[in-house]
Amino acid sequence: MCIFCELKSQKSQHIFENDYVFAVFDNYPVTKGHALIIPKRHFETIFMANNNELIAIGEALKTLKIELDRQYQPDGYNVGINNGIDAGQSIMHMHVHLIPRYRGDSPRPRGGVRGIIPGKQEY
Repeated sequence: MCIFCELKSQKSQHIFENDYVFAVFDNYPVTKGHALIIPKRHFETIFMANNNELIAIGEALKTLKIELDRQYQPDGYNVGINNGIDAGQSIMHMHVHLIPRYRGDSPRPRGGVRGIIPGKQEY
């Protein structure tokens, strides 16, 4: 069974929930406060999400940002979705990474998500 489908019923781990998605802290966080937003319905990529799920993801992002700001006071955020194995997706249940960023956590943060391809972050 899908690990995220199993997490759906483990409500004690949820840090956010609405009718279409729930959120948990990442078990392998990139930074303090790294959260995952996970649709309740099992599907692989963001391109398979329906309109209600897309709206629910947006609601989760906004709500979690407010809570993470309160708890951790980050200096910025990265929001990321890996769509497909060749894009780095390792769990084939769509999920959104909300990664708080902190001044000094990277020596050269400019370019942000462009850093997924070595040598392409700088421009």
